[in-house]
Amino acid sequence: VQLVESGGGLVQPGGSLRLSCEASGNIFSGNSMDWYRQAPGKQREWVASIFIGGNAAYAVSVRGRFTISRDNAKNRVFLQMTSLKPEDTAIYYCHTLDRDNVVAWGQGIQVTVSS
Repeated sequence: VQLVESGGGLVQPGGSLRLSCEASGNIFSGNSMDWYRQAPGKQREWVASIFIGGNAAYAVSVRGRFTISRDNAKNRVFLQMTSLKPEDTAIYYCHTLDRDNVVAWGQGIQVTVSS
C-alpha cells in the first residue's frame, strides 16, 4: 500500500486544517485507517482511527476538536482539525495495514500552529 498525505501547512491558533490521505496498491478496506503525529523531540503518537463500519476513536488530546472520516470508494481518509493549538504542531502520518497485514506509513506532512 502506498499512502500519500496532503493538506498540511501553517495555521494560527484556533484555526482549522483538513488533512487527506490517499491509499493505493494492496488495499484492504476492512482494516482501520489511522493518523499518527510526531512533534519535534517526541515519540510518534496515535491521534485517531476509523474502522470499516465508520466507528472512530480519538486520543484524549484531540477528542472534540479533530474528526476522522473515510471514503472507501476513493480509498481516502481525512482528518478535520479545528481549534488548533500550538501543541498540535507535528508531522502527521497516515497509517494502515495492507491485505497481508503489512504496515504502511505515508511520508508525513507538516502541520504548524503558530501566530
